[in-house]
Amino acid sequence: MSDHPPADSAATDSLRDPGEFPYTRGIYPEMYRARPWTMRQYAGFGTADQSNARYRYLLSQGITGLSIAFDLPTQMGLDSDHPLAVGEVGRVGVAICSLADMQRLLDGIELERITTSMTINSTAAILLSCYVLVARAQGADLRRLSGTVQNDILKEYIARGTYIYPPRPAMRLITDLFDWAGRELPQWNTISISGYHIREAGSTAIQEVAFTLANAVAYIEAAIAAGLEVDSFAPRISFFFNSHSNFLEEIAKFRAARRLYARLMRERFGAREPRSAMLRCHAQTAGSTLTAQQPDLNIVRVTLQALAAVLGGTQSLHTNARDEALALPSEESAKLALRTQQIIAHESRVSSTADPAGGSSCIEQLSDQIERGAREYIERIDSMGGMLAAIENGYVQAEIHRAAYEYQRKIDSGEIAVVGVNRFVSEEKGDIGIFRLDPELERRQVERLRELRVSRSAASLCSALRRLEAAARGSDNLMPHMLEAVAAYATVGEISDTLRRVFGEYREA
Repeated sequence: MSDHPPADSAATDSLRDPGEFPYTRGIYPEMYRARPWTMRQYAGFGTADQSNARYRYLLSQGITGLSIAFDLPTQMGLDSDHPLAVGEVGRVGVAICSLADMQRLLDGIELERITTSMTINSTAAILLSCYVLVARAQGADLRRLSGTVQNDILKEYIARGTYIYPPRPAMRLITDLFDWAGRELPQWNTISISGYHIREAGSTAIQEVAFTLANAVAYIEAAIAAGLEVDSFAPRISFFFNSHSNFLEEIAKFRAARRLYARLMRERFGAREPRSAMLRCHAQTAGSTLTAQQPDLNIVRVTLQALAAVLGGTQSLHTNARDEALALPSEESAKLALRTQQIIAHESRVSSTADPAGGSSCIEQLSDQIERGAREYIERIDSMGGMLAAIENGYVQAEIHRAAYEYQRKIDSGEIAVVGVNRFVSEEKGDIGIFRLDPELERRQVERLRELRVSRSAASLCSALRRLEAAARGSDNLMPHMLEAVAAYATVGEISDTLRRVFGEYREA
């Protein structure tokens, strides 16, 4: 890693205008004065038809970007009729087993005219292939498709656990997607490196920045090792951060992350394209802070967290619903969460200034502290041999576990206040009308899947999967073979199993 910048450079950088390197004050000169952030509402549940109806409703209410949640079997490369999928189909996201499901999910939505974010990692290449084929069938120009696929596998080993393959072959899937999308989907964000889940697992703000950017370093190094030029893929790297409850710290966190990333890209990787050094991010309010007690209070929490993300300069935002500590959000709660963003955007006037918090001595000091602490973590990870080594030896996981324990200890002792939980507790039970899933959805999804298996061409399917397996055993880019298998209506489980035979499965030590 390059030497530290001069001691006074952080202060100097803070005086630079928005849109100027190192982008402390925002990546664009006008920020929201030119256009507001993209308003997404993360949604997906049950079957493709049910989620399609929710997307159409949210679009009618003013969202400006889709955000698709997938159920756990889809995330883990399991079809809906797999024994391990029982009871999980459509529960925390939509069940997508094949191209046929993706066609139903996106029916009537013009993909060339909407930006779509897909929160999917181990099976990201498969789901993106499904999306691309639906767009192609609509007659869309693939070069104009815009959106994001999360595709961030390293944080799965750190914080979430929805991994399939060992880290090193999993990294190959990511760099193959970088390479292919750079040619075929030039406006698509090929990765959204997530600090959100790291923070939800219990990390501090400094750890969220440090481990997210250390993951970014690992992905960039892997892509360069695969023969890609940094400026050929770095402009399409994006990030996903949490917006937590410590209001001033969260504003400073976004600023510090942008500045540190810009310096890493220029100092370590020699990026010359200005967009390669711009940290573009999506933010989501902190699900882990929502309480089942007095759930209406979550509206206030979400509002403050959303405002912090906006003052921090996010490019898109999801606001959690008040009932998410109890169940999947109801349609009414999802609309209220969206209206929260719309009030901030259109009534608060904070978007009339590019960087409203810039120049505050508190914000500038916090930005410096977070950048300094994150840089120290990255240097420690470098000394271990990089992020893959730090994950494999359990260092990152242990740091998060310690931080989570300490935070919970402070809540339990009352040192950190949580209104309605350890302060200002009320025995009143609020009735906010919990959304309940149809118990028949799993049976219907399994029936559709079995009908698909009977109706498709077995010959086309088998030949496509054979070619995918041969490519996985060799060095060909896997994306064209993935697209061929998806077009033959291979299921998510069948494609994942083909790669399991070659790559094996990861088992945490």
